[in-house]
Amino acid sequence: MSFRWAADEGQTLAAGDAALEYRCYGPPPGSTPTLVLLHEGLGSVDLWRDVPRKIAEATGLGVLAYSRQGHGRSSQASLPRPLDYMTREAENTLGKVLDAAGITATILLGHSDGATIAGIYAGSVSDMRVRGLILIAPHFFTEPIGLSAIRAAGKDFDASDLRAKLSRYHDDADALFRGWHDVWVHPEFETWNVADAIDHWRIPVLALQGTDDPYGSLAQIDEIETRVYSPLERVILRDCGHAPHLERPEETKRAIVAFCARLVRLEQEDVLLS
Repeated sequence: MSFRWAADEGQTLAAGDAALEYRCYGPPPGSTPTLVLLHEGLGSVDLWRDVPRKIAEATGLGVLAYSRQGHGRSSQASLPRPLDYMTREAENTLGKVLDAAGITATILLGHSDGATIAGIYAGSVSDMRVRGLILIAPHFFTEPIGLSAIRAAGKDFDASDLRAKLSRYHDDADALFRGWHDVWVHPEFETWNVADAIDHWRIPVLALQGTDDPYGSLAQIDEIETRVYSPLERVILRDCGHAPHLERPEETKRAIVAFCARLVRLEQEDVLLS
């Protein structure tokens, strides 16, 4: 299937055997990095809402958002999901998405699971196209607070309208939810830890976290600060939960715009000096 740089609905790109829905905003890949958005564990292209478009407008950069396999209108994923599904997504799929879209330089912007996948990719795959990381509510190890919130979500899915809400955005809401929830509550997942990926980052990082995030604490951001060897900017948002880009959109957008502007300026200076 051919790739078109457009915001039209119903477009898919090929990543291995999977057909992944996507949308693009702003200029196509060229002289500046393209932001690639990686969604949360229950997310999709649609659930970013208008964030991709607004980021493209505010930064002047191109933005690609896609739904991972098993999410949104993308190909379905087989169950049960492997406990290392985020590592597999990073190592086996993300690079193929960049290839399919013709991206030559990128800033990976991930939220929650998507932030983890971006971090694993930057730390385990040798890809000079990756010029920066923007991590919103990342998690690199399990915490009791997050596991408790996921167990509560499991009860909500069966007892509330959560299933109906997710069905608006995903072809198979039950498979989507089970694929995410059942990994996180698996007894063997309690010791999951991929923080060693941070040790290998050599690119600028922007990390954003809400103080009232039920899925993770500031310990996740502290772990980055303790281990990272590259420039790090922390943005901690008070009275904010798990989705700063939706709950505190203006502050989050300002931080993203400033980070991207600095990164692009540094890249242009490098070109002039080389």
